[in-house]
Amino acid sequence: MERGRILIVEDDPAIAALLEMNLSLAGYRCRTAPDGDAALAAAAEEPFDLALLDILLPGVDGFALCAPLREREIPVIYLSAKSDTASKVAGLRLGAEDYMTKPFDVLELLVRVEKVLERRRPRPACYRVGGVTLHEAEHTVRQDGRPVELTPMEYALLLLLMKHPDMVFSREQLLQEVWGERYFGETRTVDNHIAALRKKLGWGARIVTVHRVGYKLLGGN
Repeated sequence: MERGRILIVEDDPAIAALLEMNLSLAGYRCRTAPDGDAALAAAAEEPFDLALLDILLPGVDGFALCAPLREREIPVIYLSAKSDTASKVAGLRLGAEDYMTKPFDVLELLVRVEKVLERRRPRPACYRVGGVTLHEAEHTVRQDGRPVELTPMEYALLLLLMKHPDMVFSREQLLQEVWGERYFGETRTVDNHIAALRKKLGWGARIVTVHRVGYKLLGGN
């Protein structure tokens, strides 16, 4: 499941490739920009959840980029070779969420990225379909007020279906969204988990099999 969209603004191709590879492996969708003008063009074309921003860039520098990116509600983490205190203070005063100096530890960067996205992510929602209530914050499922015990994968599958009622998902889409791109099991796994949800919730008619495609959850009460 995609964890967020990240804009990497870095003029060193090797560093940009390293960042893109590691962030992609961690589940993020990335787009790279080699300079400030390319970064502004990318931000105008699609939404991003975060920008990793170098300071010493051709043309528009990283400090000048911070304001227009934040106007688009894109938080910024600076990744810069400028390790002096004045640069760090300047970046943070401009509104950056964090500032890391090069060379940086990739694992530490991944943790900081995750923390920034967690801080800015909206509070988990509550979903209701057919007498079933799923509280994402509490990680609980209740049916007509009674708790329903689900395995972690059953819960993740139900959450996806309840977030998108009446949307048809193929088995392959469900595998990718719930089990992840690195899962190489059979699509029969999806069928087994759907069968378990139908049984536990009494939803034999509400989780509909779409012939030769996959499944959808009927919305409503």
